[in-house]
Amino acid sequence: MAVYTTVDDTTLHAFLAGYDVGDVLSFAGIAEGVENSNYLLRTTKANYILTLYEKRVDADDLPFFIELMTHLSDAGMNCPVPLAARNGRILHDIAGRHCALFSFLDGTFSRFPNRAKCRALGASLAELHLKAQGVSRRRANALGPASWTTLLTSIGADADILGTGMYDTITGRLQQILQHWPDDLPHGIIHADLFPNNVLFVGDNLTGLIDFYFACEDILAYDVGICLNSWCFEADGSFNMTKSRALMQGYESVRPLTDKEKSAIPVLAAGSAMRFFLTRLYDWIHTPKDALVSPKDPMEYWAILRFHQSVSGITAYGIDLRPPAGDAS
Repeated sequence: MAVYTTVDDTTLHAFLAGYDVGDVLSFAGIAEGVENSNYLLRTTKANYILTLYEKRVDADDLPFFIELMTHLSDAGMNCPVPLAARNGRILHDIAGRHCALFSFLDGTFSRFPNRAKCRALGASLAELHLKAQGVSRRRANALGPASWTTLLTSIGADADILGTGMYDTITGRLQQILQHWPDDLPHGIIHADLFPNNVLFVGDNLTGLIDFYFACEDILAYDVGICLNSWCFEADGSFNMTKSRALMQGYESVRPLTDKEKSAIPVLAAGSAMRFFLTRLYDWIHTPKDALVSPKDPMEYWAILRFHQSVSGITAYGIDLRPPAGDAS
């Protein structure tokens, strides 16, 4: 359950009085998601999503998120469109929370997407990277590499609940990643959380990207690493190179990667695995047992991290470097 804040009928109707959205047919909470409270609103005109921003979302970041989604939609991407009330405002307050009303996107997500969906995702990710270049606001990655050591320190010896000596093992692997972290790759706005449950499909046709509330400025290829981790590992933990190759081909059909970006994929994917492992481990330790959302098992991403540290190079991902100029082989 991911509805933290309840909206009663009186509050809802008072809020909607400022919009031209028709009469309410139904209003129900949406269980997916862990950061905010989301409701599906059906009216006589259309379907909408009402999002209430909970405490983990910094109110100062909301204008960036709103601008990003508006800009991407205007550029032709399928993503939620923030709707302005009659007075022109997009951001409001309801039930003690900042909130916004969005357009509804058709489609469902796939827990284990096939190759066609992976290719479509890759192409849409590259499209996002290119079209987001026109966004004027910027947001630093609060969960980027600069935060990982601090996060691990905050976990401390509690990491040993996963096994004796785990804190020292995690520390060693984190140091290896940070030592090899690239600083000369193309940057831009990334989604940073494009898991399968944030991508909608009808059949194999991608109909929308959602949940932009981790979006920030960082290495573009780091976003590719995040998607390789979340889209290309099977339920048994095995890596599916066919899906990886499809995702990469889809991405490069829109935005070709440089050889430096390709060569950095193993460390970028390992860094992504470390980031999600650490945040999951922190939540695993600190989430109260009576919380509305159960924390996710951090060991899923520990296994993914071990895979990245075991590979010998980018060919393990189905990636090849371009042959040198003049090489006909």
